[in-house]
Amino acid sequence: MRFSLLSAFVLASCLTSLRATETKPGPTLWISPPGAEEGRALRALFEHPDDWKEARSQVDVLFYTDLNFQRQFSDDELRNWFAQLRTWKIRLAMEVGAVKEWGRTGEKTFAAEKPIWDRLQRLGADLYAIAMDEPLVNAREKIHESDEYAMRETANYIALVREHFPDLLIGDIETYPAIGVEDHKQRIDGLQKMLAEKKVRGLDFYRLDVDWVRFTVQNRGTWQEVRQIEQFCRQRKLPFSLIYWPSGFPELQRRGIGDDSTWYTAVMQQAYDYGRIGGAPDQYVIESWVGAPEVTVPDNSDFTFTRSVRDFARKFVAPRKVPAKP
Repeated sequence: MRFSLLSAFVLASCLTSLRATETKPGPTLWISPPGAEEGRALRALFEHPDDWKEARSQVDVLFYTDLNFQRQFSDDELRNWFAQLRTWKIRLAMEVGAVKEWGRTGEKTFAAEKPIWDRLQRLGADLYAIAMDEPLVNAREKIHESDEYAMRETANYIALVREHFPDLLIGDIETYPAIGVEDHKQRIDGLQKMLAEKKVRGLDFYRLDVDWVRFTVQNRGTWQEVRQIEQFCRQRKLPFSLIYWPSGFPELQRRGIGDDSTWYTAVMQQAYDYGRIGGAPDQYVIESWVGAPEVTVPDNSDFTFTRSVRDFARKFVAPRKVPAKP
């Protein structure tokens, strides 16, 4: 009987995972506009829909932090915007905590975030996915705990999300090269094993935040190693996700040579560099937390956020594939 119950659980978990991760063939494009100035960039997307029709036609997922949703926007704004997203057939994802200075345990972090998610759902949000904001880095650098601690509390957090929001996809964002290749591999395998032991479905994707300016400025890290992590994920049938952003932008801005054109050219350069060695993520994520570009729309003006989305999608992403609902 024990074997039968275990077998049934494994089969059910596999089927649930397949439903949750199923998409139409090809990569997906996620976008996350700057969150500065009380969400001015996100407002522009919804207040000027005609100004980014072509770019929008390529976008699969809109991505924003749950805390900024809570701080920056009224109920009426969000209710109207969530309805627009459904009309556009664009899914909604959130960047969230798991291990933070203000939430040192998965339980504490989830308790702080759940009321925000409940509010968004009451306002009509069809929550598709969450991506945990660097729990391993936060454990190491912010609260000075071990990798084992980070893994355990991340697993506890995921278990709570699975219990209360079973249809959400869950991904882990971690940095490179601050975290080396072998540490990424150990993180993935260790976390998946720990979740399996809890009888909780594992990660649905693994996302890298690559500080690629270090490759040349510090001679640390390579795109070939990023590709190794991508291939490691492929071997485990774990979708690989990559953030595209202007690494080193704050320093260029301090030197007076960082502006909206820097954003555009850097994002495109990253795509060329990774594509040159055969890199091909399952999720292309255009995300800005550096305050640039200052202008969001229209998508036919030089160096706007939506122009970068439009041109990036044309060149690097296959024709739009709408993710299937879990």
